[in-house]
Amino acid sequence: MDTDKIRDYDTITSFLGSWGPFQIRTFVALAISIFPNGFGAYIVFVGATPPHECYIPESYGISEIWRNVTIPSEIANGNTKPSSCTRLNLENIRNYSRMNLIPNVDVNVSEIPLESCLDGWTYSKKVYQSTIVTEWNLVCDNAYKTPLSNSIYYAGGLVGTMLSGQASDRYGRRPVLFLMMALQTLAIAAQIFSPSWEVFTLFYFFAGAGGFSNYSVAFVLGSEILGPKLRLVFCSLGCFMWSALGYMAMPAVAYFLREWRLLLIPIAACGLVFIPLWWMVTESPRWLLSQGRLNEAEAILKGSAKINKIEAPEAIFTQAEAEDALAMKEKKNSIFVILKSCNVFTITLLCSLLWMIIHMDYYILVLNTSNLHGDPYLNCFFSAVTEVPAYIIGLILLRYCYRRFCQSSTLLLGGVMILCVHFIPIGLPWVAVFLEMMGKLGVTSASSIVYVFTSELFPTVIRNTGMGICSMGARFGTIISSFIIFLGTYFQFFMKPY
Repeated sequence: MDTDKIRDYDTITSFLGSWGPFQIRTFVALAISIFPNGFGAYIVFVGATPPHECYIPESYGISEIWRNVTIPSEIANGNTKPSSCTRLNLENIRNYSRMNLIPNVDVNVSEIPLESCLDGWTYSKKVYQSTIVTEWNLVCDNAYKTPLSNSIYYAGGLVGTMLSGQASDRYGRRPVLFLMMALQTLAIAAQIFSPSWEVFTLFYFFAGAGGFSNYSVAFVLGSEILGPKLRLVFCSLGCFMWSALGYMAMPAVAYFLREWRLLLIPIAACGLVFIPLWWMVTESPRWLLSQGRLNEAEAILKGSAKINKIEAPEAIFTQAEAEDALAMKEKKNSIFVILKSCNVFTITLLCSLLWMIIHMDYYILVLNTSNLHGDPYLNCFFSAVTEVPAYIIGLILLRYCYRRFCQSSTLLLGGVMILCVHFIPIGLPWVAVFLEMMGKLGVTSASSIVYVFTSELFPTVIRNTGMGICSMGARFGTIISSFIIFLGTYFQFFMKPY
């Protein structure tokens, strides 16, 4: 072996092979760690707003004929329905009822003043038995609190990915990964006992910090441990596919558990699968090498070779590689390293913008499933199912096409399909739903591609920091997405009423 030659990491570890027992164990373990993240869209059911109207207390003694006209009608999306936030003044109604007057005969109902729902609301239980909306009356003047909860969740993701990115570059991928797993699980479990919306949202912030960080760090760890031939497969069929499987399972669980606190129990319990993974997932030898910790990196690589029943070289790293690694150890890398290079800064800025746009579109489509025509559980399931072919398409494109073509073509597909929704007549809701699902397929493919595309642009020593910054950009997009859905209730321009 030429001791003066410095080889790249993939060449150094080529003796392990590409698909042995160690790689399979790592692939499966990291995929399982991402499976519970598929339940991250549980707010679609936990925060759903069922049909509601003002509560009319029995104590007012209003006759049936007057009770039937107490809730005025309003027009929403071209349809007439009972008002959700106003009622006729109950004092006036009670007086008319006691005088045995007949509405719209003795009294012009349209002239009776309106008032807000001073006694609360009654909620339809046709679909949901309870949600945070029904428990804490997050409707009418408080309707903004539901999208605000989502935005705070994504803000937690923003803070979490920023801190975990730097922490995993400094302290290692593995400890930060399991710390974020624990944070995610404990935060969701704590939400079950929330006495108020404020407490629920506080824990939701930490659930977002743990969940998004877990996803990001696991992606980087798998990309660094697995060989180049497995890297693309892991990104598409490991990270994203297993998240999609969790997403597909969520509406099935929600269908049978229609009370929000009961639904959170199995979602939190999914965190138990993280425990045995501690003994299955190793630290990234590539990261250890970048930190100058050669002995630890060699120990893991030799252990991996033993699992694969392969004889490892007596000296895995050459003298020149050892000296290069020790020199790298002296370099202190932080988020400011990105600012020092104009090229790296430009790449980071453009990738962050791309992540923001893609993830904003993705989460708008995810959160909007409960507003689509038809059964919300089926719509959510179909939305999840579209992710399976989306990730397979993304994998095929990444394997055989240029990265820029992969990214632009999937974005074009998603954009065109979603744009076409606005030209569908309101009498053909299933066509619009189909087009939205096709749009989600394109956007989902784009989201899987952007992870691979971006990770290949950053050097190892700042890869997780760079990915963390891009993930921050994505979180800005997701924070905005919640309120775009909310604005759709007032302006049809933002969201077609399907």
